[in-house]
Amino acid sequence: MEEGKSTVRAVDRALDILLCFTLRTDWAMTEIADHVGLHKSTVHRMLATLEEKGFIERNPETERYHLGLKVWELSAHLSKDDDQASIWQPEMERLRDLLGETVSIYVRDGASRIRIQAVQSNQPVRRVAPVGVRLPLYAGASSKVLLAYEEPLIRDSLLNDPTWADHIDIEQYKEQLGEVLANGFATSFEERETGAAALSGPIFDRSGKLLAALSVSGPASRLTVDKMLQYAPAMLESAKRMSMMVK
Repeated sequence: MEEGKSTVRAVDRALDILLCFTLRTDWAMTEIADHVGLHKSTVHRMLATLEEKGFIERNPETERYHLGLKVWELSAHLSKDDDQASIWQPEMERLRDLLGETVSIYVRDGASRIRIQAVQSNQPVRRVAPVGVRLPLYAGASSKVLLAYEEPLIRDSLLNDPTWADHIDIEQYKEQLGEVLANGFATSFEERETGAAALSGPIFDRSGKLLAALSVSGPASRLTVDKMLQYAPAMLESAKRMSMMVK
């Protein structure tokens, strides 16, 4: 029995180490140990095993670790029939070609949002949106959508989360969420990143529950407030189409 508990604990720790790479691409062993709260010798042994299995690779010059090819091998075997983001991609490309800006899909994970799919703008100056990036919920158009359309109890819990940014006025933010519900979409202008702007709308499942947020983003110099209001109907039409594609 004790052996079984030990095995589960080891798996749990190994997964915590792998999940570090959802935050950034490379880590030093000591950084991982500090982040997951484990002794350096324990992390060293687990990294050695993960490296042997191909899930982690170590740069011998910098002594830093990054994800290995085995991770990409696993992702290549995801069932396309079950990958909702892949089903949405043609509509995302259509919207990108129509508006000329980067199109992304975000879902909420706890007190964060994750970009699960992106179609990059073809313009020379554009917003690059790498898939898998985890971002805070307190800033950005898609964050407002993911919170505004969430169940009230869950939304209130997230707004009162201790990790919420101190510089964000909760009452003002709630007012913004009310505006999102009234308008049906959200905008952001240099909220999270200087020089960047975005608009976002909700994607629902067949029961009418929020599933994801569709976002159009670009340089603030090009994606002005007036331009976002002009683009909103097309973005919402795409969000509606994508809701109808949900299995």
